[in-house]
Amino acid sequence: MVDQPPSLRQARRSDVPAILALIVELATYEKEPQSVEATEEKLLATIAFAPDAAPSSPDQNGLPVTEPISPSRPARCLILEAHGRVVGIALYFYNYSTWRARPGIYLEDLIVTESERGKGHGKRLLVELAKEVVKMGGGRLEWSVLNWNEPSIKFYRSIGAKSLDEWIGMRVDGDALPKLASLLD
Repeated sequence: MVDQPPSLRQARRSDVPAILALIVELATYEKEPQSVEATEEKLLATIAFAPDAAPSSPDQNGLPVTEPISPSRPARCLILEAHGRVVGIALYFYNYSTWRARPGIYLEDLIVTESERGKGHGKRLLVELAKEVVKMGGGRLEWSVLNWNEPSIKFYRSIGAKSLDEWIGMRVDGDALPKLASLLD
């Protein structure tokens, strides 16, 4: 029996167990498994999914129809299947460039299961996201990578990505988030 070539599609609700497994795998790789707060229920509530039924017609931009994004459901997820199982995902959301006055995509996580790395799956997911940015007239595809993750940095540079060394990532989370939200109360 000949394996089918890998396929790409928008995530469906039925993919949530595989998505969560890959998130845990990534957290373990990054030595942070205890930091995973994602659950199947949380993923179901926060990702805009494609229908579980047969694929529907594309929208006016040629993109697959999914649930609409919203403040409580801001993310989308591309699924890469090979050998009859999910082997990679790209979790992303839309962003905006004020200087360019154009939309873009922020890739929150690109995850390919360890046994499938080095087979072009990550590149295929990034190419698909780049195509989506181009189709929507967007200005950029961006993401972050840990500074110690040399294999990923090397791969990203090989496809034309450049590091934004002049920028420092900033984050407010945990107990600091409600504290900031109440500063002027």
